[in-house]
Amino acid sequence: MPMNLVHTYLVSHTPGKVAEDFGRWITVGNCLHKTTVLADTACLFTPLAPPLDYSHYISLPAGVLSQASCTLYGISWQFDPCCKYLVEYDAYRLSRLPLHTLTSSTLVVLVLKDDLHRKRLHNTIALAALVYYVKKIYELCAV
Repeated sequence: MPMNLVHTYLVSHTPGKVAEDFGRWITVGNCLHKTTVLADTACLFTPLAPPLDYSHYISLPAGVLSQASCTLYGISWQFDPCCKYLVEYDAYRLSRLPLHTLTSSTLVVLVLKDDLHRKRLHNTIALAALVYYVKKIYELCAV
């Protein structure tokens, strides 16, 4: 087994309920991150699609969703050490691990990921969407 594979994967053989809760917590954090990035992208790129007069009906709700999920992520997840891990579901990668040596029936396999670029992307897009959202609200209220 390659040495980087040993350091990359963490296999939890804690009791089933704790392992499932840990995996669920990581999945919720990743879902919040993905929701923020997708909503930010929708908020920023919807005005580029015609017709421009009605784009704010999609971009503003996307901006609200983005800011809500970004705030929730920032408060409850961003500085949590769990955000550096992902739950591994890939059958091929799981087959390469020595899982047959473990005795637990419920396993959660975690992958340690470098999240520096992911956090930069997340924060940059969220900031850009916030600037656009505030600008659009100001324009709508000024008219």
